[in-house]
Amino acid sequence: MSTDVRPPAGIGEAATRRQVVAWGLWDWGSAAFNAVILTFVFSVYLTDAVGEDLPGSISASTWLGWSLGIAGFLIAVLAPVTGQRFDAAGRRKWALGVLTFATVGCMAAMFFVRDSYQYLWLGLVLLAAGSVIFELAGVPYNAMLRQVSTPSNIGRVSGFGWAMGYFGGIVLLLLCYFGFIAGDGDTRGFLGLTTDGGLNIRMVALLAAVWFAVFAIPVLVKVPELPRTHADPGADKAGFVESYRVLWRDLRDLWSADRRTVYFLVASALFRDGLAGVFTFGAVLAVNVYGISAGDVLLFGVAANVVSALGALTAGRFDDRIGPKTVIMTSLIAMIVVGIVLIGVSGPAMFWIFGLLLCLFVGPAQSSARTFLARITPPGREGQMFGLYATTGRAVSFLSPTLFGLFAWWFAADRAGILGLVIVLAIGLAALTVVKAPERD
Repeated sequence: MSTDVRPPAGIGEAATRRQVVAWGLWDWGSAAFNAVILTFVFSVYLTDAVGEDLPGSISASTWLGWSLGIAGFLIAVLAPVTGQRFDAAGRRKWALGVLTFATVGCMAAMFFVRDSYQYLWLGLVLLAAGSVIFELAGVPYNAMLRQVSTPSNIGRVSGFGWAMGYFGGIVLLLLCYFGFIAGDGDTRGFLGLTTDGGLNIRMVALLAAVWFAVFAIPVLVKVPELPRTHADPGADKAGFVESYRVLWRDLRDLWSADRRTVYFLVASALFRDGLAGVFTFGAVLAVNVYGISAGDVLLFGVAANVVSALGALTAGRFDDRIGPKTVIMTSLIAMIVVGIVLIGVSGPAMFWIFGLLLCLFVGPAQSSARTFLARITPPGREGQMFGLYATTGRAVSFLSPTLFGLFAWWFAADRAGILGLVIVLAIGLAALTVVKAPERD
């Protein structure tokens, strides 16, 4: 693999406004899985209703943590080679379509998970499988960023995608809350759906599936498929095992070219997994530990998305003034302190205060991590670097769910799972301290 590979046709060329909007709409639609299924509704339904009377000493929250840990391991095995194989074969958009609608299928099948512990295993399998497929779909989607942007507007286009994801989550969560969940008694929401058998939540899963499917279509129609490239020799003809040899060769070349990039990829993989864990288990903790109702947790989800978006927008100004490393480290330190405080406090009011404070620093850490890599990436190799960025992030995605489940089981208390998330953030912070900051212009 050469370190001065010329970008293939279609990379860095001007895109139409419609293509940019179409690309961002996938992020808007993907909030159906991230916000509704994984974070604020279906995962809470599994632990709070489906697994409420689960026999045995292991809680439903612990089983959730372990199932997502297994999913993270599968992502780590599969993600490193999916991007290179799809790009080398010129099937990036095809892969995005197949993986997106496979995710939609898993979401739709969640309709059959009734609120009885006998259905917990079906729910966990669908959630884990959907998580794996959804994360793999994110590889070709993120790779499309440079197809719909130019060097002069790639930051704005990327930020537009982040914003679409946040606000798509807000809109869908509000629809779910007022339409299917709000209220008390045997019927919920303005649709008056019965809670018998968890029907109202199961209908939310169907709505989320349709939402994702509809908003995923524009990018598949408007953004063209890239032709095959020779930027990664041998990747297009490599089998599954051989693909890992190609990946190892590319990593050796990267190590020789710029070790700082490798160090940052490792450090960011660690702290980004901690950031993901905050959103994954936040709703579960809100209900099971801090006493927030399953309905009101959606309102918290809306507030969390708004706060994270505002944090990312504000941090962008500080990023340009003091550099991305300082922003990331400040955010991680703040999150560790707030996480420790959360372990000791109780009640809905305390969770609203410190939970939102935690979310305030998630957006800045995510945004500045991407900025950090962009600043140290050699011109012409952005696609390769961000592909590895996604790969390394998934390679350790089992850490937060596994440690959350381990500490929750060890101390027989879901609250203790927070300690697992804090440890992952601390490890990522420690790894980042040895990475040299990008040079200032």
